[in-house]
Amino acid sequence: MTPPHERLLVRDLAQLVMPAAEGAPLRGRALGIVDVLEDAYVLCCEGRIEALGKMRDLDGVDHDVVEVDGRGRVALPGLVDCHTHAAFAGDRVEEFAVRAAGASYEDLHAAGGGILSTVRATRAAGEEGLRAALRRHRGWMLHAGTTTFEAKSGYGLDREIELASLRAIRAEGGVPTWLGAHAVPPEFDAADPYLDFLLGEVLPEAAQVAEAADVFLERDAFTAVEASRYLRACKHAGLVLRLHGDQFTEAGAIPLAIELGARSVDHLEATGADGVRMLAASDVVAVLLPVSALVLGRPMPPARALVDAGAAVALATDFNPGSAFCESLPLACALACTQLRLSPAEALAACTVNAAHVLGRADRKGRLAPGYDADLLLLDVPDWRYLAYHLAGELGIEPIVAGARAIP
Repeated sequence: MTPPHERLLVRDLAQLVMPAAEGAPLRGRALGIVDVLEDAYVLCCEGRIEALGKMRDLDGVDHDVVEVDGRGRVALPGLVDCHTHAAFAGDRVEEFAVRAAGASYEDLHAAGGGILSTVRATRAAGEEGLRAALRRHRGWMLHAGTTTFEAKSGYGLDREIELASLRAIRAEGGVPTWLGAHAVPPEFDAADPYLDFLLGEVLPEAAQVAEAADVFLERDAFTAVEASRYLRACKHAGLVLRLHGDQFTEAGAIPLAIELGARSVDHLEATGADGVRMLAASDVVAVLLPVSALVLGRPMPPARALVDAGAAVALATDFNPGSAFCESLPLACALACTQLRLSPAEALAACTVNAAHVLGRADRKGRLAPGYDADLLLLDVPDWRYLAYHLAGELGIEPIVAGARAIP
């Protein structure tokens, strides 16, 4: 790796591509505009972007600059995955096989599989095993072009592993979200006593590590009343609010998110026209997770309607062992274009600028601009739109993180 304190020059790029509009989150027409510079360079210093532009405008650089040959390559902002469940141990490959034979996600959850299956494996792994698993998952994401990632707890559902999950996420460079209200664990017979435990015994320490709190507001998970109780307490503790909502049913997630000033509501496969209008008139970002919808055979979220109505949208993988065992944002971009009817430019902005906004990092992540973190991707492709066009293909991704070549 190039030491991050050195200057690094990526030169002679075939294309340097970034969302064009300023501000965040981007909405409407602004979401789909990109700047494309040909024969370009990016100069990085001390982990930040110092300058970029056309090669013809590059001033002389001194001898201590490390140069990277960008000929024939494309540079994009590092991808930002704003919704993952990467802090887990084990797998659910057997569940995958059973679901392929006809069982539904809800059937498996009701039978003690699904989330609770991963809870058992994650508890058994302990903090050391969990951290090793998360490090492995982080490597997968980096190889797929994700330079900034969020990850949630939610596979401990107790004090020890919930807090260990948050510590592991932070230690591996992720943005930690406390998803204590993911499911009711078997040692509790109802949601209310479990919430008593979470808010009394876990929240005080979770709020010292996590940046946000999340809740699964859905049939057979938590009701709007229960979610409101949990989120209000988390907000009082200083956490940003997020919701899993409208995945299977419209159960009040969007009105609650707007009422509480949540940063995002994620999934939205079941969102109807009224929900689209409400989000378009709000500051809540709609985080779209097409991999999960595809795997579970669910309707895709109404992305085109949301964008056309003026809502802010972001795109993420939902990387988890059950419904979206996929760490690839390029694949999510492909689905965004082929299934959600977004353009390649809209998909790029949704998993860079807008995803960075969801994580509270739009002032330094998700763009290529002077002063921003020097997180970028070099792609060995002839056109930047190969990011979505080459479905699950080899893109020759080389990530640069904080001005350093991140993969030896």
